[in-house]
Amino acid sequence: MNMRILDLQPDDEPTIRQVAALLVAGFATHAPEAWPTLEAALEEVRESFGKGRISRVAVDARGAAIGWIGGISRYRGRVWELHPLVVAGALQGQGIGRALVADFETQVRARGGLTITLGTDDEADRTTLSGVNLYPNVWEHIARIQNPGHHPYEFYQKQGYVIVGVVPDADGLGKPDILMAKSVARQ
Repeated sequence: MNMRILDLQPDDEPTIRQVAALLVAGFATHAPEAWPTLEAALEEVRESFGKGRISRVAVDARGAAIGWIGGISRYRGRVWELHPLVVAGALQGQGIGRALVADFETQVRARGGLTITLGTDDEADRTTLSGVNLYPNVWEHIARIQNPGHHPYEFYQKQGYVIVGVVPDADGLGKPDILMAKSVARQ
């Protein structure tokens, strides 16, 4: 696929709107509460231009947005939260997400970051961590995690991220947030 990854510009309203539409469509099935409307998604995209933020867009040969990744500086820039990542549904599985993550890691490293974290919610019963009471033996559940519903945590594992914990019931009873991290300094 012929694509480029570049900084999303705060004055590029057409691309901002394309990215917002990607967010709404990309999360509609498995996390519709994330960005239920174009207005909510536009607010998220515009927040990505703030201080201590990264906002990168993948565009195709015609310049249309086909993916987006954002990041938030934490711990005085030593840690960056990857938030969010979205790829156009019809183009998933073609390496766009992998390229965005690799580019994000390069951006973080260039800013002196050491670690990247992310949360990948399971709001739709896609893993064996969903729909159960994870207390009091949270780590036993994590050790036996399975992915019958094609949850994205395995995508991140393929990129070198590891599960570092969960937040049980983060999105309601039995709906955890799976926390993952990767060192960009210890490679």
